[in-house]
Amino acid sequence: MLRNWKVLIGLLLVSLSALVYFIHYLIFRDSHHIFIYLVGDIAFLPLEVLLVTLIIERLLKEREKQAIFRKLDMLIGAFYSELGKEVLGRISQFSGNRDELMDRLRISNNWKDKDFAAAMQFVERWDPKVDSRKGDLSGLRDFLSGKRDFMVSLLANPNLFEHESFTDLLWAVFHFTEELAARERLTDLPAKDYEHLSGDIDRVYCRLLKGWISYMEHLKEDYPYLFSLAVRTNPYNIDASPIVT
Repeated sequence: MLRNWKVLIGLLLVSLSALVYFIHYLIFRDSHHIFIYLVGDIAFLPLEVLLVTLIIERLLKEREKQAIFRKLDMLIGAFYSELGKEVLGRISQFSGNRDELMDRLRISNNWKDKDFAAAMQFVERWDPKVDSRKGDLSGLRDFLSGKRDFMVSLLANPNLFEHESFTDLLWAVFHFTEELAARERLTDLPAKDYEHLSGDIDRVYCRLLKGWISYMEHLKEDYPYLFSLAVRTNPYNIDASPIVT
């Protein structure tokens, strides 16, 4: 049906063009003039296609892509505000190598691009030495279960798949939430099960840290007032306080 509609529109436009040319001929009786401009218009048509499809369309797609990434930045911001920073604080309890991380991630207003790059490089090679028996699994399960609907709403966003790393992070957190919720108890588990949960925590922790560093860098560049609050509530600064002094 749609194809037939397009064919009819095409025939109508061609017929309208032929009618206008015919009226032009009836008035001026100059077919030579008509064909000169007709051939000229046809000769310019490939250039017009080039301009419209390869340049203008590409610019429009790039602009649309930028708009999508701005929306994704808002989603990432909502994620870290709603649960990301809290999970970072809770999950750090399971790390046996936290002190060095605390020193490296004391993000301040004086940080430059090189500081964020250095922090990212450190996190990529850092071993958190996770042990799922060290922290409060039950409290973490209750917190994440309370945020399940929020995570589902993020996963339902069609723009999410434009940001592969954040998608992987969200799936890792969601999977860990399901793992915890599937167990009736989180104490006196077999050693193999604790090892399995440690692997899930490690996956979430590393992805959360890298995403958080990228998010903080984005805030510093584009939203200084949000960055100021994020610095004052930094989970890796024991002296951090939302109160401005």
